Amino acid sequence: MRSRQSRKALVTNSSCLCSFWEDTDGDVPWSPPPPSGFIVGHAGLLQGLLMLVVAYTIISLTILSICAISTNGAIKGGGAYYMISRSLGPEFGGSIGLMFFLAKVCACGVYVLGLVEAILNVFGIEPDAAVLGGVRVLPQGYWYNVLYSAVVLLLCLLVCLVGAHIYARTAFVILLVVNVTLLSILISPLAVPAQDFNITHHGPGNQTRHYDVSYTGFNATTLGNNLWRGYTLDYSTNSVMSFATVFAVMFTSCTGIMAGANMSGELKTPSASIPKGTILAVVYTFIVYVVLFFLVSSTCERDLLTQDYGFFQRINVWPPFVTIGIYCGALSAAMSSMIGASRILHALAEDQLFGLPLAPAAIKSSSGNPWVAVMYTWALAQCVVFAGQLNAVAGLVTVFYLLAYAAVDLACLALEWASAPNFRPTFQLFSWHTCLLGIISCLVMMFVINPVYSSASIVVLLLLLLFLHYRSPTSSWGYISQALIFHQVRKYLLMLDVRKDHVKFWRPQVLLMVSNPRSSSQLILFVNQLKKGGLFVLGHVQLGDLDSFPSDPVQQQYNFWLSLVDKLGVKAFVDLTLSPSVRQGTQHLLRITGLGGMKPNTLVLGFYDSCTPDDYFLQDPAFCHASPGKMQEDNYNFGVDLPSLQAHFPPVRHVESPRWLSPEEYVGIVSDAIKMDKNVCLGRYLFELQGEGRDSKVDGSERTIDVWPLNLLQPSRCDRVDVCSLFLLQMACVLNMSGRWRRARMRIFLNVEAASGEQGWAVNEETFRELLRKLRIRAAITIVPWDAAVQSYCACRAAPEDGEDAAEATPPPPLSDDFLSAVNGLLMEHSSQAAVRFLYLPRPPAHYSQSQQYLSQLEAVTNRLGPTLLIHGVTPVTCTDF
Repeated sequence: MRSRQSRKALVTNSSCLCSFWEDTDGDVPWSPPPPSGFIVGHAGLLQGLLMLVVAYTIISLTILSICAISTNGAIKGGGAYYMISRSLGPEFGGSIGLMFFLAKVCACGVYVLGLVEAILNVFGIEPDAAVLGGVRVLPQGYWYNVLYSAVVLLLCLLVCLVGAHIYARTAFVILLVVNVTLLSILISPLAVPAQDFNITHHGPGNQTRHYDVSYTGFNATTLGNNLWRGYTLDYSTNSVMSFATVFAVMFTSCTGIMAGANMSGELKTPSASIPKGTILAVVYTFIVYVVLFFLVSSTCERDLLTQDYGFFQRINVWPPFVTIGIYCGALSAAMSSMIGASRILHALAEDQLFGLPLAPAAIKSSSGNPWVAVMYTWALAQCVVFAGQLNAVAGLVTVFYLLAYAAVDLACLALEWASAPNFRPTFQLFSWHTCLLGIISCLVMMFVINPVYSSASIVVLLLLLLFLHYRSPTSSWGYISQALIFHQVRKYLLMLDVRKDHVKFWRPQVLLMVSNPRSSSQLILFVNQLKKGGLFVLGHVQLGDLDSFPSDPVQQQYNFWLSLVDKLGVKAFVDLTLSPSVRQGTQHLLRITGLGGMKPNTLVLGFYDSCTPDDYFLQDPAFCHASPGKMQEDNYNFGVDLPSLQAHFPPVRHVESPRWLSPEEYVGIVSDAIKMDKNVCLGRYLFELQGEGRDSKVDGSERTIDVWPLNLLQPSRCDRVDVCSLFLLQMACVLNMSGRWRRARMRIFLNVEAASGEQGWAVNEETFRELLRKLRIRAAITIVPWDAAVQSYCACRAAPEDGEDAAEATPPPPLSDDFLSAVNGLLMEHSSQAAVRFLYLPRPPAHYSQSQQYLSQLEAVTNRLGPTLLIHGVTPVTCTDF
């Protein structure tokens, strides 16, 4: 059964205006008018004018955004889609663009169905009682309606296939016809005398209702009776109208404001034509609608307005004028929707956002007409015609339109809030307030018109966003998200005052120095688990002097390192520097990396030994070859493909190869970091650690984290709760809180001299347990006697140490091999099965001549131990307060 409610905006107002602006290079086609008789009849003149003002205020807010964006650079084909995608990125632009394309297709079907229904009302063999006269020659029925609609669609298709220039001429002719119709409506009250009519409607249960109504001509009494509201039964739907339902029907007819913007590809100067054409069309139609509201309020009784929405045909000087105007307006709207939809589809296909299904739509004729996109649009519109449900389709069209308008407002708001220097539109009559109001008003109107469709459309939008985000489409349009992020990050960095830092909110902010990622990738992955939401920076020093290079060689390397970060799947920044020495370059990075409160507080280095790790690039498939599932991702590489990435980083250093770093320089880096109040971590054997990659399924349940908080190289200093020991515990807890280590068990080993006969260690153990309880650290405590190691230590010392200052003034004697072997044996005995070990890193010697000795001692203690992290902490990081 055909429904009339959805075509009120089409056939109840015989003006069917063509809002059309034409200059030397473009046009803004037809927009359906609000049904003046329906609105005034139910809402009255005053509420009708209020609805009109509110509706035009809402669309005017969006028009301001359209004008601002369209005057901020060259606008190519695609109209609204082009504006949104180039502002908000391919994901949001593609989602809104596809939905707007479907809305245009559905709108084309709605206008065609409305036109066919209007034709059958006059020429159909079974006419509706509400329309008089005509030659009844056309049979009616579902398939006949489909046939007539197909003929109309074929006519639109032929016009659109010829090209936009033919459409512009056709639309201009239709404009003239519709304006003649409008003129006949305006002069009819002066020429047509007062008349009485009898209107018959078929109600529910085969009831017949008769109404005696009058056309009075200009009459003050009639105007007074039509001033106030009079909501009553709508004869086309048998439901009582309200402010919301009448406003929804009226607003549905005001959603054609982007018809001209969608033709942006055919305009010579779209940045000039779109603002002028859109604003003039809206102003023109608003004036005409106000005149029509006053006209019908002053000449028609309320019953005539509410019981016959096609009353203009009854009171026209020549009724066929109105019929011709309806036909021309509907035909123009259908062609406008078809050609606008085809341009949006063509732009989507050219941007390759949806892959092969839309690829043919990018084909154009020699004259530039996207004829394949037109064929796509025609075929989909034909499917809408087969559905034949005007009410359902019309509501969906309006919701999709409003969603697209809200997206345009959002794009303009984002550009304004980002304060991008290149956002300099020549149209200045807008602000972020108008954009925000436009977004809110469009979203509110969506739910006023149809809450179900509105909710569903938002769900569809989110699904399309996820789909396009998964596809990771390549674009070089520039992302407004980056500008907004920069704007907000700068603001919050200024607010992140280091003077307000508190120990209970401390988190590791790591600078990891990387020589060659081929041999350090596992260390990078492991440190990524240690950052706990903090700053993670990969640092690298290239040796050289800028004076010897024609340009900075470091700048050319950033994309390779960023691609490495993408491949490894770590959340890290990259900071590179050029320096005559690694030590000097590390000092630079420790000083200048980061901004404000986001600066590294911990330096991580790989261990200095002769061990040659495996080449990680030969182990991880992501670095070996591009799998089929990664092809699309590999296209999104900013100019760095996989072979280039492999070639950029040199092969792993061979055992006999010379080292870039001397032992003195390495120990000097550690000493410098401690002097600069930075914590230091040295990672050894971490290349043996498996399961840290982003595709790993390791959950940590089989892992153990061992912590040795005592300084094993200085047994005489057995303070288990100094700053360094507590920092050691904190880092172990941070690792235990990360994803792949969350279910790991943590063990803490306390070294004691059991043979001394003293039981003070038992008190110390209980004190330590109480400390762990206060620090909320869940760990098993194991008491480890190390009498043999302590005896070896005492034997190698000529005299007891009097303090750190004395030790620094006179170089201490070297530790004996027996002591180092005993400590290593102790670690091997208790921690050989651990996944990773945290050890206390002693302070480096003050005398650089002892650097090799210092490294040899560390190497001996950790020999064959497995993944180990030696840590020296200088920052208080634990807090027992809430």
